[in-house]
Amino acid sequence: MKIAVIRIRGIRNIAPKIKHTMKLMSIEKENNCVIVEDTPQNMGMINRCKDYITYGVISEDTLFALLKKRGEKGSRMLREIMEENEIKEVAKKIMHKESVRDFVDPVFRLHPPRKGYKTIKKPAPEGDLGKREDMNSLIKKMM
Repeated sequence: MKIAVIRIRGIRNIAPKIKHTMKLMSIEKENNCVIVEDTPQNMGMINRCKDYITYGVISEDTLFALLKKRGEKGSRMLREIMEENEIKEVAKKIMHKESVRDFVDPVFRLHPPRKGYKTIKKPAPEGDLGKREDMNSLIKKMM
């Protein structure tokens, strides 16, 4: 199972341990997204940063759309160097125990969501921080 992690808040008044953990996860800027495996180690890192990020399970269709629209390999977009059916195969491989780093750059640079965030100071359901049930809808609003 793959989890999408998106950084929502900036670096103002952030604790050094949290800042270092986000650097290890490669989410150093706002609206950056990474796809990680659901392991105890990654969940510990996510739990430490939960006041600055939002995360949730991602579907294969959303991963395909993310790779197609925002995937980069070096300085080129993935859609420029691969056909659509190849990108679908890559999405399937990533969902079934392959690493994102094997195929594309691990960080997806997204836009702020259309219609904005609810609030970036409260956890989900009232706000946008922490674990969310429907991560796919947020990612689609940010592409």
